[in-house]
Amino acid sequence: MRTLTATDLSRAYGEKVLFDKINFLIHDHDKIGLIGLNGTGKTTLLNTIAGLEKPDSGTLTGANDYKISYLRQDNKLKATTVLDAALRGTGPEFEAIRNYERTLKAYNLEPESQKLQDRFFEAESTMNRLNAWQVDTELKTILTELKITDFDQPTDQLSGGQIKRVALAQALLDKGDLLILDEPTNHLDFDSIAWLEKYLQGYNGAVLVVTHDRYFLDDVTNQIFELDDGRLSIFEGNYEAYVTQKAHQDQLDSEQAHKQRQLYKQELAWMRAGAKARSTKQQARIQRFNDLKGNLKTDHTNQDVAIDINAQRLGKKVIELKAANLAFDQKPILKDFNLLVQAGDRIGITGTNGAGKSSLLNAIAGRLPLDSGLIDIGETVKLAYYTQITEPIPADKRVIKYLEDVGEVVTSKSGAHISVTQLLEQFLFPRQMHGTLVQRLSGGEKRRLYLLKLLMSEPNVLLLDEPTNDFDIQTLTVLEHYLDDFNGTVITVSHDRYFLDHVADELLVFHGNAQINQFSGRLTDYLAAQTAAVKAAAAKTKPETSTPAATNSVPEKAKKQKLTYKEQKEYETIEADLEKLDQKITDLKATMAATAGSDYLQLADLQHQIDQLNQTVDEKMDRWAYLSEFAK
Repeated sequence: MRTLTATDLSRAYGEKVLFDKINFLIHDHDKIGLIGLNGTGKTTLLNTIAGLEKPDSGTLTGANDYKISYLRQDNKLKATTVLDAALRGTGPEFEAIRNYERTLKAYNLEPESQKLQDRFFEAESTMNRLNAWQVDTELKTILTELKITDFDQPTDQLSGGQIKRVALAQALLDKGDLLILDEPTNHLDFDSIAWLEKYLQGYNGAVLVVTHDRYFLDDVTNQIFELDDGRLSIFEGNYEAYVTQKAHQDQLDSEQAHKQRQLYKQELAWMRAGAKARSTKQQARIQRFNDLKGNLKTDHTNQDVAIDINAQRLGKKVIELKAANLAFDQKPILKDFNLLVQAGDRIGITGTNGAGKSSLLNAIAGRLPLDSGLIDIGETVKLAYYTQITEPIPADKRVIKYLEDVGEVVTSKSGAHISVTQLLEQFLFPRQMHGTLVQRLSGGEKRRLYLLKLLMSEPNVLLLDEPTNDFDIQTLTVLEHYLDDFNGTVITVSHDRYFLDHVADELLVFHGNAQINQFSGRLTDYLAAQTAAVKAAAAKTKPETSTPAATNSVPEKAKKQKLTYKEQKEYETIEADLEKLDQKITDLKATMAATAGSDYLQLADLQHQIDQLNQTVDEKMDRWAYLSEFAK
């Protein structure tokens, strides 16, 4: 078994402890997701495991020939071709492929040269002897699945997203005992992400991945490592299992923290009782008080982490594009494009890289003029635009001062004033970080601070360009909850399936060459519809069969035109039934609130009743959806 063992690994950055005496094992087929807030040290831990950085203390132990392949966030390729860059492996198969490709190019240019012909046949023979054709085929398959098709393209002509995908191909082909991937889904479209998930599920070695894509974590991982406040917690199972276990753990921690606070209050009252109570015989109790005071836990689960910032009133007229035309570098982006954006709309923009998604946001924000057509912005619109590039922030400015330059307080939805200190804590900046210099923040922390500054302006229209590329899962969760309660309009560009499912109910899907699909519904629904359409098209190309079962099954289903009498009666009463069920659930929750903490058996019974009622509601909702298709 190929195992990597970490023992008492520690690393600090200045006064900030990133990880403190952490221990873990990585076995052959472990598929591990590493999560944690930006700035907690995830990338430093990856670099340490990969041998690019040394720990302050502790050891990493593996076999002498233990091999690690690493996709970093900051990828750099040598000035060569795509194919040469992807073939960075050092084995004889890689050298044989490199030699074969070079020789083939030269031979194609001078096919009459006997010398080149001999070299070509020798290179071909070496490929056969080493069975390098399999590696060559896998390489080109990987590049194609990652939407890199011009293998001879110079690497210095690649976009940032293309560089990331070539680097990913390098790492996948390198076949390490441990494959480390830092944000591999950035710059991938949905087809490529789906392919990568299947590839990693079947990967023969261990995988350690950092990603904000929660669907990806759910589909690929069988362990979750959580790095928080210098500690590493390990959870068995995928991301869904982690969320379940974490919720249970937080509940236990909350109960323990409550008990600890009560004990602390008792001890504090005793300490304040005066000198008479503190005789030499009570030194043990005094020591217990000091221990409690030093180790008092914070109840994180009950902290308010929802951003509560008011949005200015938004009128009926928001944004309208009429016959919009736009091209960039002679590539059409918009062609006679019309779009009506109304108050409260949640629009997700996704699709092919380089198709012009960010250009549309730039046009709406007034940063890129249309070639022709009109963009009409409502008079009440107050727009905030979160771009992919953070505005310059002076390195010697402190975190709290950066926000205080906007204002010292903001207004909540209820009209209350919220201080900058409170706002920072709501957006996962603990109080001890408020005086930190900006230069000491991680890239993700700077992006989070930049977004918070935009929200402080109390906008009513938000343009978000790829926010998921910069944020950790916890930050995305806070942002998603903020957008849930946001009273204005949101237009966001993203490739994150989970995020789009959560925040968007309308989609603009860019396919390139000014081809844009408008879809009403969630991204998951859109992808399912696309898959169904592909399957239907494939089925049409197959030879038709004329078995009785096949000819009778579809027409029978198609014959249903209206509800039966019994179904009509059911449909007429189902909404009233749902209202009664909702009221029962509300009443039970009120009873639970009144019972809280006094009778755990009763609470468990009440929760069981609520769960059963929720299941009944789900079943009736499904039934209502079916009946409504045929209701008159």
